[in-house]
Amino acid sequence: MRTSIASVCLSGGLVEKLHACAEAGFDGIEIMDADLIAAYESPEEIRALCHRLGLTIDLFQPFRDFEAVDEATFADNMRRARAKFEVMQRLGADMMLLCSNVATATTPDFDIAATQIGALADLAAEYGIDIAYEALAWGRYVSDYRDAWDIVQRADRANLGVCLDSFHILSRGHDPAGIAEIDPDKLFFLQLADAPRMDLDVLSWSRHHRLFPGEGDFDLIDFLSHVILAGYRGPLSLEVFNDTFRQTDVTRTAAHALRSLHWLYDRTAAQNDWTDLQLDAPQPPCAIDFVEVSGEDLSAVERTLSQLGFTFGGRHRTKAVRLWEAGDARVILNEQVRTPGSRLVGLGFEVGDAAAAARRAHAIGAPQVFRRTYAGDYELPAVASPDGTEVYWNSRTAAESWLDEFEGRVPLGEDTAETALHGVIDHLNVAYPWQEFDEAVLFNTSVLALDAEPASDVPGPRGLVRSQVMRTADGAVRLAMNLAPPTAPELPRHVAIRVDDAVSAARRARARGLAFLPMPSNYYDDLDARFGLEPDFLAELRELNLLYDRDEQGSFIHFYTPTIGDIFWEVVERRGTYDGYGAASAPVRLAAQRGGPLL
Repeated sequence: MRTSIASVCLSGGLVEKLHACAEAGFDGIEIMDADLIAAYESPEEIRALCHRLGLTIDLFQPFRDFEAVDEATFADNMRRARAKFEVMQRLGADMMLLCSNVATATTPDFDIAATQIGALADLAAEYGIDIAYEALAWGRYVSDYRDAWDIVQRADRANLGVCLDSFHILSRGHDPAGIAEIDPDKLFFLQLADAPRMDLDVLSWSRHHRLFPGEGDFDLIDFLSHVILAGYRGPLSLEVFNDTFRQTDVTRTAAHALRSLHWLYDRTAAQNDWTDLQLDAPQPPCAIDFVEVSGEDLSAVERTLSQLGFTFGGRHRTKAVRLWEAGDARVILNEQVRTPGSRLVGLGFEVGDAAAAARRAHAIGAPQVFRRTYAGDYELPAVASPDGTEVYWNSRTAAESWLDEFEGRVPLGEDTAETALHGVIDHLNVAYPWQEFDEAVLFNTSVLALDAEPASDVPGPRGLVRSQVMRTADGAVRLAMNLAPPTAPELPRHVAIRVDDAVSAARRARARGLAFLPMPSNYYDDLDARFGLEPDFLAELRELNLLYDRDEQGSFIHFYTPTIGDIFWEVVERRGTYDGYGAASAPVRLAAQRGGPLL
C-alpha cells in the first residue's frame, strides 16, 4: 500500500506540510495549487525538497471549470492550462486533477465536454502529463462518477482517466458497485475522506466537515473494497477539508492522518480476507484492569478512596506507587510524576493477547511508551493516546500478575469485609479539547477496538457538551468522551465504579466522612414529577444526594464525589438491564460542579 495526502489537509506553509508528511511516513503528496502559489520557494526548490524527503508528487490539483463552455471561454481555459502544465513540469508533477465544471459550463452535452477535455489531454501529453477527471458532488452537469467515466470514454485519450473521491460519491448516495465497470487502466487516482451524516448542502459539508477514515459515518471499507477489486493499484490518498485540521499542529495531524489509512486498509483487508495484508487481529478489551492517577501529593485522593470503601492494596516494591482496590476495581496512585494536583494518566485493559494488541497499535502508528521495570516486574505493553494518557494491555493469568509487584496489602478483616466497597470499573469519562476529539475517536476505534455510539449534546452552564460513548459490544468496557465548548474550562475526568447496592455504599461512605457532590432540591422535585417515586425512596435519594434515572430496561442510581485536581469518582448501580449513564441528570451534575448557590 502506497500512501499519499493532499496538502490541503494540514495547517502551515507548504514546506512545513512536506516535512510533516515525511516525518509521519507518507510515501507521497498531492500539492494544492494554492499552497504552491503562497510558497516563497520555487517549483524547482519544492521538487528538490520532496526528493530529499523521499516524497513523490502524486498529483497537482485542482484545475477547475474547464469543460462544456463556449469557444471564447474554452480558448482562455486552454491558455490557463498551458501555464499550469509549465509549472507542473518545473515541479516534477506528472498528473493533474481536473474537477468537473461547477461555474462556467453552458451545455449539458457530454460530446462537447469530451471534445474539450480531449483537447486538454492532448495538450497535457506534450508535457508528459496525465489528466484525472473527477465528478464533483456539486458539479453543474457532471456530479456522478459514472458520468465522468462516460466522458473519459468518449474522449478516448491514453493519458486521460478518472479520479474517484469517496466524499463526492458517498455524499450523493451513489452506488460504488459501478466502479467495477471502469477499465482498471483508467482508474488514475483515488482520494479518501470520511464525514458525519449531515443535513447540509453538499458544498458546505465538503468544505468544512470532512474527516479522516474511521471518524465519520461513511462505509469506507465497502467503498475501498470496490475500488481495489476493480483493479486500482495507485496510492491511497487523503483529501480532507476540515476547519479543525487546518488549525492543529501539522506534525501531529499528519501522523493522525496516516493512522487512519493504516486502519482503513487493515479493515478492508480483513473484510475481504486478504490475509497477507492484515495487521494483528483487533483485541477488544474484556475489562478495565486499572486506572492510574498521578500527582505530587495524592493524599486527598487516597482519603476519598478510603472513604468510598476502597482498601489499601500495597506499595510497589521499587517505586513511589500505591494500589487501592474495591473488588475488581483497581486504582494505582503514582507520585513519581511530580505535578501539582491529581490527573488520570493511565488506563489498563484486559485483553486476550496483550502482545498482539501492542503490535497492532504500533503498526497503525500509535506511539509506544515504556514502563520503567526491574527484574521480576510484569511486562505491560503500552502506547500513548492522543492526549498523552498511557494505555496498557494485560493478558494476565492467575499464576502471574502485576499485582504481585505490590507489597503490604491490608487484608480484609471480619469487621471490614462487609463494609468494604466491592465492584468493577463500569465506565471512564474523559475530556478532550475540540482539536483532539476526532483524533481520539479514531484512536479508540482503531487501537482499542471500541465501537462508537451516536453522539449526544448535554446542556451545561457554559454551553453544550458533546458526549460520545465508545464501548465494546457487551458493555464490559465503556469510555465516555466529552467535548466542552471552546470557551469553557477543561472538563475533569471521572471513574465510575459499579456496585450491587449504591444506597448502602453511599451510607457507608457518608459515615466515613465523605461529602458527596450536593444536588439542588429542585432536582428531586423534578424526579418526583417525572417518575412518581415512592415518598420514602425519594426522601432517601434527597438525603444522600443520590441521582436516579429509569427507562423500560431498568433503573440507575449513582452519586459523585467532589472533584480533586482533575478527577472525581462516581459510584453507580444498574438495576435490571439499564444500559445508559443517567444522561438526564448530567446537566445538574455539570452545574453542581461549577459551584453552589450565588444568592
